[in-house]
Amino acid sequence: MSGMARKIERIAVLWAGNMGAALIGGILKAGVAKAGQVTATARSEERAAEVARQFGVRATAGGNREAAAGSDLIILAVKATKIAGVLEEIREVLHEGQILISVAAAVPLQVIEAGVRRRMPVFRAMPNIPVVVEEGATAVAANGEATAEDRAVVERIFRAVGVVCFVEEEAMDAVTALSGSGPAYIYMVIEALIAGGLKMGLSHEVSTRLAEQTVLGAAKLVRETGLHPAILRDQVITPGGVTISAIHELERHGLRAMLISAVETATNHSRSRTRAMLEQMKHEG
Repeated sequence: MSGMARKIERIAVLWAGNMGAALIGGILKAGVAKAGQVTATARSEERAAEVARQFGVRATAGGNREAAAGSDLIILAVKATKIAGVLEEIREVLHEGQILISVAAAVPLQVIEAGVRRRMPVFRAMPNIPVVVEEGATAVAANGEATAEDRAVVERIFRAVGVVCFVEEEAMDAVTALSGSGPAYIYMVIEALIAGGLKMGLSHEVSTRLAEQTVLGAAKLVRETGLHPAILRDQVITPGGVTISAIHELERHGLRAMLISAVETATNHSRSRTRAMLEQMKHEG
């Protein structure tokens, strides 16, 4: 690939569900392309019509091959179990001048490259569900064909829906466990805080509002100050006060250890799935 600036005139988002739709919004917001330059495919006529109305893009039920053939950048917004079929469908129209992005985060680059069967820039992305409200956390790994210009295009897309980090592919299992599954952990924390408020006499509305804003505000403070969370935690604590009593209870029940173990367990599970997928590919030749 040359070192010339990457020119993107047409983008295809294949199977635009919630994640795909969020990325279309990011593409338009970041100015990577205009609505008239984006084609989306969907699983039904109803979903295609909904995407077309929401974003003003061309959307069709099916038609992955046609959408991919005329595009400079293709986003595979499909689940891991469906990616092989989609790659088989579009394989013959792909060429090395295109960029391919997979958000089926569990699928290794090697598997995607085997499905593509040609040299081209391929990116494996792990965006988490908050991309739908433009507060996602996305980690991206690239294959050896990707240039700095290709990376810049991909970064613009995911930055428009949150924050983005480039990592080596070996880190993607840990990424999946931390930020991919992480929202589920935080939802459980929010749920528990709401329940605590209810137990102590607050209304459901007040408990929910205070819990959600407390989590949002705490995260924003970490981001904007750049301080270690432990430093910010200590700023809330007063000697003999309410907060230190609560922290003692959380430590006694092993909150931090449980969250660390959750990430560790999820990482190991993701690694075993990755190994199984690579073994299957090797077995199938």
